[in-house]
Amino acid sequence: MTVYFVKWDAGRDLMKEANRLYDAAGTFDCVETGDLVAVKLHVGELGNPYYVQPFFVHDIVRRVKEAGGKPFLTDSNTYYHAQRNNGYDHMVTALMNGFNMDPFIVADGLRSENYKTVKTKGILKEIEVAGVIAEADAMIVVSHDKGHELSGFGGAIKNLGMGCTSQAGKLRQHRTIGLEIDESKCIGCGKCKQVCEMSLPEIIGEKARNISPLCMRCPVCSQACPTGAITLTHQENICRALASAAYGVLSTFKRDKVSYVSFAKDITQYCDCLPNPGEIVMKDVGIFASGSPVSIDGAFLGMIDYKRFNDAYHVDCMLQVQEAEGIGIEGEVKPEISRIS
Repeated sequence: MTVYFVKWDAGRDLMKEANRLYDAAGTFDCVETGDLVAVKLHVGELGNPYYVQPFFVHDIVRRVKEAGGKPFLTDSNTYYHAQRNNGYDHMVTALMNGFNMDPFIVADGLRSENYKTVKTKGILKEIEVAGVIAEADAMIVVSHDKGHELSGFGGAIKNLGMGCTSQAGKLRQHRTIGLEIDESKCIGCGKCKQVCEMSLPEIIGEKARNISPLCMRCPVCSQACPTGAITLTHQENICRALASAAYGVLSTFKRDKVSYVSFAKDITQYCDCLPNPGEIVMKDVGIFASGSPVSIDGAFLGMIDYKRFNDAYHVDCMLQVQEAEGIGIEGEVKPEISRIS
């Protein structure tokens, strides 16, 4: 499936260029009169300066309205305990980060209990899709391309797979990663428990244990361990899980009812979930639009030296794109790219 592309050039009117891009890609062809249209975005963790700029999102909302749709901004609550862990704080964060001109509906509800469990393909057998996403008639997926500590990078597939699922669905995906504790190295210092926001590790017999089913396999405890006793295993499974979850999310929509816009600008070391996303690691690339998450992510990775992400995070970030294509999500890993400017 063709991906349409506008180069990031601060010397041009990028709002105008973006609209030329949407017209060429048929971004709003998925919208029919009266449709309730989810504009899926990441509002950014409070303090993070690099999420997609609100004026681009508001302009997308304007175009949805012109197409006859009833748009609303949406995102799902985080599993970890931060500023978007519940519906109230999530909405406050959205408002503070500039998303205050259009309706914002938390996709999985106040306490992430609004979801629909659906069957899927791939490494997961089922996934908990955020209820508001499952109920929407159409969706515009607005993504920010950047690095990610576990999956290598985050784009449209991650915005679907992780961003459109409930806390239970997020935990299901993260638990595909393994965690091992080498008792011969563990000194029982308890630093793993100190840094865990949920205090899940236990010190039993002067050795660390983490048998809690609530552990999301984040790398915090392994990074804090002074002896290297804690390691994450099968990290590549999160890439497969993202693709599997994305398939489940898309199964709740009719064919051709989801479009994708990705902004490859302010490409940071870490994801928008952090208040401190790290350094900008490469030059601004541009804006992409497509009808396929596989194609739009493949186009971005094909334009950059993505092995820099692979080397930094010890995972092949192309794997999530290949997996998505392999389980039947429409699109190509190496798509045709039509340059608008």
